[in-house]
Amino acid sequence: MGTTVIKDIKIVEVSPRDGLQNEKEIIPFDKKKSFIEKLMETGVDEIEVGSFVSPKWVPQMQDTDKLFFSILPKDGIKFSALVPNMKGLERVMELPPQHRPKKLAVFTASSDTFNLKNINCTVEESFDRIRPVVEFAKREGFEVRAYISVAFWCPYEGKIPPEKTLYVCEKLIEMGVDEISLGDTIGRASPKDVSDLLSLLLKKIKPNMVALHFHNTYGMALLNSFIAFRDFGITTFDSSAGGLGGCPFAPGAAGNVATEDLVFMFENSGVKTGVNWKKIVEAVSILGIPLRSVISKVLGSR
Repeated sequence: MGTTVIKDIKIVEVSPRDGLQNEKEIIPFDKKKSFIEKLMETGVDEIEVGSFVSPKWVPQMQDTDKLFFSILPKDGIKFSALVPNMKGLERVMELPPQHRPKKLAVFTASSDTFNLKNINCTVEESFDRIRPVVEFAKREGFEVRAYISVAFWCPYEGKIPPEKTLYVCEKLIEMGVDEISLGDTIGRASPKDVSDLLSLLLKKIKPNMVALHFHNTYGMALLNSFIAFRDFGITTFDSSAGGLGGCPFAPGAAGNVATEDLVFMFENSGVKTGVNWKKIVEAVSILGIPLRSVISKVLGSR
């Protein structure tokens, strides 16, 4: 019998989707498959395998269906996928039940300008797109996550008032989403910004419904993560192996906070993650992409 690992926080590994979606060079299917299988041995709780978007818009995600068909999750690991619209959801439903992700993710933003550049609609219009996806997914027994981009700062509109992000959260919860991931898409949030938003949000939303998705553009992702956990009881954090990822609609945005850096910081602060950061580095190194984590520089990894 396996030993149950006690964890203080949950790591959602987003590198196969969010980390790779903007890489210009297409990663071969076999290499992606090996990467995800190695991530499954690291101790992470959830892996975002891919995105059911049009290959025309995101060529890197063209083999998401094949990945789900080729890799079955093991006990203790949940597979998730981004589903932008009903067409993407139809592709999910074409997979055999045992090969479908357990969790589906929809997305919007706290900024109309960002949303218009990203998905060609306002925030309010995005709710109309999301609602049928959420309703159908819930009826079919999927868990549903909602990403909110630029929840703190927008590259076009500047600082986002916390009340605006709260409004978006409440609309999504009304639709029936199970979890909301708040994105610091341009990595501009300070500890004060994090405190201001969470102080407001947690008056209306339970901490276990909130995940945080920090980017490390200004080097504040680790500090922001620790404050969210220590001061506000947030226990779910998105991260990307090697710090891979960025956003084409957020000029200057660096990669996601690196999983190995996040794990190293928490574990050395006495916070149990259940994740082996050395195995994270080993997994992402097979992609042959330069890593952006602090740990990788210490190790001299490439």
